Amino acid sequence: MENDKIKLLQDMIDESNRIVFFGGAGVSTESGIPDFRSQDGLYNQKYPYPPETILSHTFYEKNPEWFFKFYRDKMICLDAKPNPAHKKLAELEEKGKLLAIITQNIDGLHTMAGNKCVFELHGSVHRNYCQKCGKLYNAEYMLNSDGVPYCSCGGRIKPDVVLYEESLDSNTIERSVNAICTADMLIIGGTSLAVYPAASFVRYFRGEHLVILNRDATSMDESAELCIREPIGQVLSKINL
Repeated sequence: MENDKIKLLQDMIDESNRIVFFGGAGVSTESGIPDFRSQDGLYNQKYPYPPETILSHTFYEKNPEWFFKFYRDKMICLDAKPNPAHKKLAELEEKGKLLAIITQNIDGLHTMAGNKCVFELHGSVHRNYCQKCGKLYNAEYMLNSDGVPYCSCGGRIKPDVVLYEESLDSNTIERSVNAICTADMLIIGGTSLAVYPAASFVRYFRGEHLVILNRDATSMDESAELCIREPIGQVLSKINL
């Protein structure tokens, strides 16, 4: 890892007081949760249906048995723990330097690490609700249920995650965009910036420092002041606060 890039990142963080972190699946790979588009990611694993199809609203409605099989097998990872990236971001918030985390992940690891201001664009596996009465169920209940999970009232229990063909929560969008607009530093980490509309939010950044921590190139690399293509946990663990 290049020491000069780490020093530059350290200097940027030191002089910033309204940092926003925008992250994706690559933040959680060091916790053992697979991403989507890498060689070993979910999109390259073999199922009777492509993951993009299984994780769509239409498929959820028409083939709930297969949806929940995939959901239990691949989306609920209760053994995963926060890695050094999650922990450093929680420390940044505790020090008063991190304004918000905007995440495309549904694993809840940022909250588990201690972050309070987390905008979950795509929801969370830790929230599940009855579509009939609204009763809430946790991830453990969903993992240990069989077949299509139903509430005691007879309604189907749906994960509070945004499926393909579904819209993002408007309040979460507004709060995320506001955070990016007021940030003096934006760190984009572990995301290919290929999932829209979430990826478009970073275009609202008008602050001083734009940093990208991602293994592969992104559409924002040319606009960034600094790009580091190393595991995020390894990079952030070298930052002193």
